[in-house]
Amino acid sequence: MFSQNKIYQKSLELFSQDINWEIYSNKKILIVGATGLIGSYLIDLLMYINKIQNKNIGIVAVARSEVSVKERFEEYLCNRNFRYIIADINNGFNYKERVDYLLHLASNTHPLAYAEKPIETLMTNIKGTYNLLNYAKDFLGKRFLFLSSVEIYGQIEYTQTGIKEDECGYIDCNSLRACYNEGKRAGEALCQAFIAEYGIDIVIPRLCRIYGPTMKNDDSKALSQFINSALENKNIVLKSSGEQYFSYLYVGDAVCAILHLLQFGLSGEAYNVADEKSQIKLKDLAKIIADHTSAKVVFELPDRIEQIGYSKSNNGILNTRKINDLSWFGKYSIYRGIKECLDICKIKF
Repeated sequence: MFSQNKIYQKSLELFSQDINWEIYSNKKILIVGATGLIGSYLIDLLMYINKIQNKNIGIVAVARSEVSVKERFEEYLCNRNFRYIIADINNGFNYKERVDYLLHLASNTHPLAYAEKPIETLMTNIKGTYNLLNYAKDFLGKRFLFLSSVEIYGQIEYTQTGIKEDECGYIDCNSLRACYNEGKRAGEALCQAFIAEYGIDIVIPRLCRIYGPTMKNDDSKALSQFINSALENKNIVLKSSGEQYFSYLYVGDAVCAILHLLQFGLSGEAYNVADEKSQIKLKDLAKIIADHTSAKVVFELPDRIEQIGYSKSNNGILNTRKINDLSWFGKYSIYRGIKECLDICKIKF
């Protein structure tokens, strides 16, 4: 689908422009969570660079479902720069070849998954991370990246400057929803432990809410549901008053930030990844999507299962000075990102 979409290909061209691809030339990158929202866009971008710049970047894609890998990356299956491994990192990681970079992007990231698979959600960020770090201490050449989240901040008071990396809010650890927040916190702590004991070079991006055309159909995050509903000519359903004020980021910008931190981030440091052009209340986000389609915004109470997985935080505005000081800034505003996402995804329906 994506290889035939001219808008998507144009986006790959745009987001490829500000990255120093020479440092990845002839390197091998292991990507865990390859078929997810971020992993799949990242692989498309790397393969695009291999095609147009002949950088010979080796990709080892790790996922749990062979069917998903073959469907999503069909065009790369015979390419010498692409390999895949089917593995559940919670059950160990037995790959024995050296790689230059390891990107741990795997995790359940939406409310329904938290509610229905809380053990898996927690253990992917703890046991899965531990298994990958153990692999890294013996087989990693350069750098490990652990993808963390705005969710580690919990419930925190809104400030004009946004949440900084050294701030921390309240999380009710005695709740089912904590499986994700606490899992990410524990994953970060594991990274610090492996840095201290084994000297592994690790960087930690903390992403805001990410969206884009590579979102999966079963993604139950509010923004994903809004977009899918609009594309199917259904009402956009708000299951709250919509006052939640969050940072969002287009997937292309998120992937560029990850690659930027992989090169310039300091070992052991965490960096907020967001952009001030994409700070918005949920109800206003729903209106933007509705304005680009024929959908209407309606209000409805969530069911019990959905409610369990919802974040209790109403403030997710991130302070990005730390990553901006490394000369990274987002390209897309929320308006441009939503329009492009809708235009690309129309081909699905």
